[in-house]
Amino acid sequence: MAQHKSARKRIRSTARRERRNDARESAMKTLLKKVRVEKDKAKAEAALKEAVSLLDKLAQKRSIHPNKAANQKSKLTKLVNNLKAS
Repeated sequence: MAQHKSARKRIRSTARRERRNDARESAMKTLLKKVRVEKDKAKAEAALKEAVSLLDKLAQKRSIHPNKAANQKSKLTKLVNNLKAS
């Protein structure tokens, strides 16, 4: 167990950051999955717009690396563009 006051505070703030990052990562995974499973192009485009927005926010806050966000957006955009319009 931490002995110094600053070490105890560091443990508390790390736990807060971990909870926040876990929630953000979970939201990201959910939105990415929503885009991937969608078969209707119009619905997929709407889900893509939402996912891209979240990825940009996460990259801006450095929850994920900006290059990872760019790669994810590129992959999802390609996937949606290859869907047949129905």
